[in-house]
Amino acid sequence: MDARLNFYGNRATEKFAKHINAAGKVLADSALPAATQDLVRLRASQINGCGFCVDMHSKDAAHAGESALRLNLVAAWREATVFTEAERAALELAEQGTRIADAAGGVTHEAWANAARHFDEDQLAALVGVIALVNTYNRLNVMTRQPAGDYRPGQFA
Repeated sequence: MDARLNFYGNRATEKFAKHINAAGKVLADSALPAATQDLVRLRASQINGCGFCVDMHSKDAAHAGESALRLNLVAAWREATVFTEAERAALELAEQGTRIADAAGGVTHEAWANAARHFDEDQLAALVGVIALVNTYNRLNVMTRQPAGDYRPGQFA
């Protein structure tokens, strides 16, 4: 499969990617645990069917020390016993924030309140940012059919 568009071969998309990548750096440097960010990015990417991002986020998380067991269970996190309560709250918020068009009313008060019990205001703000940003990347990659499988950990660092 060939990509429809090379983000780094076009002036407009290259400039756009530079800015959203800078936003990603701000979130990566936040107080939200890196493992939580990895899990959230992976789950949203699974929901959106973004093969490129599933490939990237699973490889980056494994490279950072995440276990294969936890990565393999992200899609079934509700039934899995390997996630903390805080991670479960983040995954629920990620699912509801990703499926916003599918859920009447968007994110439920319960999901928000549960996340707020586990994360302080700065972490919660970063969590919302991570969810929003990964959904942006997912949409860009799915629309332009970016191929999956060849990503190397840290490739865009």
